[in-house]
Amino acid sequence: MSVLDTLEFDNRFTAELPADPHPANVPHQAPGASFSRVAPTATAAPQVLAVSNELAADLGFTDEQLASEEFRDMVTGNLVLPGMDSFAMRYGGHQFGNWAGQLGDGRAINLGELVTSTGRQTLQLKGAGPTPYSRSADGLAVLRSSVREFLCSEAMYHLGVPTTRALSLSLTGDQVMRDMLYDGHPEFEPGAVVCRVAPNFIRFGSFELPASMGEIDELRALTNFTIREYYPELWPADGNPTPQTYVDFYAEVVRRTAETIVHWQRVGFVHGVMNTDNLSILGLTIDYGPYGWLEDYDPDWTPNTTDKHGKRYRFGNQPGIGQWNLAQLGNALYPLVEDADALQSAIDGYVTHFRNGHQDMMADKLGLAAWNTETDEPLMVELFELLQAAETDMTLFYRGLAEVSSADDVSADDRFAPLHNAFYLPDEQLTDELRGRWDAWLDSYVARVRTDGTSDDARRIAMNAVNPLYVMRNYLAQLAIDRSTEGDHAGITELLDVMRNPYTRQPGKEAFAEKRPDWARTRVGCSMLSCSS
Repeated sequence: MSVLDTLEFDNRFTAELPADPHPANVPHQAPGASFSRVAPTATAAPQVLAVSNELAADLGFTDEQLASEEFRDMVTGNLVLPGMDSFAMRYGGHQFGNWAGQLGDGRAINLGELVTSTGRQTLQLKGAGPTPYSRSADGLAVLRSSVREFLCSEAMYHLGVPTTRALSLSLTGDQVMRDMLYDGHPEFEPGAVVCRVAPNFIRFGSFELPASMGEIDELRALTNFTIREYYPELWPADGNPTPQTYVDFYAEVVRRTAETIVHWQRVGFVHGVMNTDNLSILGLTIDYGPYGWLEDYDPDWTPNTTDKHGKRYRFGNQPGIGQWNLAQLGNALYPLVEDADALQSAIDGYVTHFRNGHQDMMADKLGLAAWNTETDEPLMVELFELLQAAETDMTLFYRGLAEVSSADDVSADDRFAPLHNAFYLPDEQLTDELRGRWDAWLDSYVARVRTDGTSDDARRIAMNAVNPLYVMRNYLAQLAIDRSTEGDHAGITELLDVMRNPYTRQPGKEAFAEKRPDWARTRVGCSMLSCSS
């Protein structure tokens, strides 16, 4: 008897949506299908490196189960439990603004929908072997990208950002060939698998592909399934959706997407590859590939080497790309609605949702009781210009701002002092002119704060609750990867432990709240990243 026999699976996606009739696990087009059944590839010497204990508990796993060989084998593709119905999802997508046709899960295999006390959660293995959508790829993943995905998924969750989760990170014992920089110098790297978790992994591109192929019955079936299962408040009592049902569904996806991107801007997260196949229909952050965190505040920065020239997915462009991607989703849903004005009205709400959310977010970051457009808009505009005028660490700046005194008898130097640590090159870049602008801004900020009548202590507590001290900086992840590659995996769990409490200062963990060191400015993995996995 397996210790995992208590797990219960209820696979509604595969039970209710059309399957690919093609039985072979070879690359092929799958017209009319929502998925293809496929089993993960067994690995040579699986080893679990890290587990998200909070997520494991939420899913109902016991300590005995987590320590078992069966759990190890399940999360590495060596064991498919009774009740599972493993599959790869079919979808399409716009990649860098261009329609790419059929894509699908090329290196992700859904094991099944686990029944938990809070609802069904899909367990998905990333890096567990080829699928019919792998095209010419091997469906595998390597340690460096898997460490980054595991850690960032959980870090984002603890930051309060809507996200998919990661249950476990494992080595496979296999070696995987990768050309990390796409420069003709491939090397073998340690293979790894991440077990990802979400209610579902349905993407905008899941709707785009059937719409583009004229598969309207399949499009309707997927949309009905998604609304009924994941937006039940929108499902009509008589079970007969109308065009308005689909418009309401679209409007809610618009709202959730805007909300998530506001969170990205709040913490300085840059997704790096916001293709329509990488946006979740639930409004979750999904697919942690070449992501990055702002070190110095630069709205034009992208972490993706593939995007370094066009910078389509740069930090400052994420809100606009979210709207563009939603427009493509609206186009896909049009055959079910046949009312362009109704869909346009729904997506028009994006601007309002994002603007209101961003204003509320900035009020929180600045420690203001509420947003006052007349006074706060110019304050924010000048702040963003100042943050770019000299290399300024976004994360450390807002934590320092919480320490700024609003008292009358504070000198300009003392008022500025809490911000000094946020500048990368203060002696070189903080000219007298720039320092004068900062002093003037701080005077305006302090005057604005005083109008709220909030004490400095209360303001500091409120600001530190929304402005993290610890974020998953690329160089921190790279240090953990370097150690793990050499066989020391403790850096992964240590970094995960710190990221569990990103808003609270942790004694002895000062090294995790420092500016990017000079050596990490241009080092591969610490600045920009490729899509290579």
